[in-house]
Amino acid sequence: MTKPVVHFEIGGLDLDRLVSFYSELFGWQLQPAGPEYSLIPGGGNDVSIGGGLLQTHGEMPPCVTVYIAVDDRAGELGGTTVVEPTAVAGIGQFALFRDLDGNVVGLLQDDDQRTAEPGACRSQLGVDLRADGRIAGGPTAFGPV
Repeated sequence: MTKPVVHFEIGGLDLDRLVSFYSELFGWQLQPAGPEYSLIPGGGNDVSIGGGLLQTHGEMPPCVTVYIAVDDRAGELGGTTVVEPTAVAGIGQFALFRDLDGNVVGLLQDDDQRTAEPGACRSQLGVDLRADGRIAGGPTAFGPV
């Protein structure tokens, strides 16, 4: 079965500027989720997925990351870990890996060990975002990414 994209993030050095730009460009009604994150609504009766705008810092450059509901096979195929599997309260676990060409991709697995449904994390992901761009909670074990 094909694995769906379930969440996305757009990161930049100035969150207020990102919020202003994307809300004006696309008409998004962004929801603040801490000082360095704003949620982009999605899901519901809409066919869109949710996402977030993220304040980046230091070594984390501006970026776009997509999160895919997927089991842990990236490492087997030559990918490398960027962020170890990390718990997100009420959601499950996420991790980031770098593919063979250097693209960073997010993985998301829900608490029930099923793959996440599109929009599943739209209301909570990012609430506990740390200054380094990672979600607080620490590593958990859903295998190598």
